Amino acid sequence: MSLKYYPIIAAVCANIIAQLLKPFFHYLKTGEKNLSLVFESGGFPSSHTALVVALTFALGYQSRFESDSFFISAVFSLTVIYDAANVRYYAGQNIKMTKALIQDFEALTQVKLDNPVYRQKIKDVLGHKWVEVIGGFLVGFITASIMYLLRR
Repeated sequence: MSLKYYPIIAAVCANIIAQLLKPFFHYLKTGEKNLSLVFESGGFPSSHTALVVALTFALGYQSRFESDSFFISAVFSLTVIYDAANVRYYAGQNIKMTKALIQDFEALTQVKLDNPVYRQKIKDVLGHKWVEVIGGFLVGFITASIMYLLRR
């Protein structure tokens, strides 16, 4: 593998590995087989976190943690991780609450809301719990580290 492309290859591989692990960990947790989770966001481990962490560590390994690219990637990674664990997570919680309010309103008032916007299927698992982010961090770190050791 070319040292030039190592960071992007490590990042993409970490993302794919994290996505492939989602059905496996879902099965361990629930006993339910759901291979479609490979294509879903949310869940354990965070593929967003795995991707940015692998990219950051690969750039760090490549430059002995001294390049501008590494530091830019580290800041970018912290932003993505924070977003995955906080902003997107709470947006998902907001969607759940809004759905419940619509159901409660209809039940209490006996008024059926006819506007199609109230019936749209909106995904309510947008972000991650911190344990899912930590899982993604580990996938990214391990992927970048193994690939770095194997590229020699």
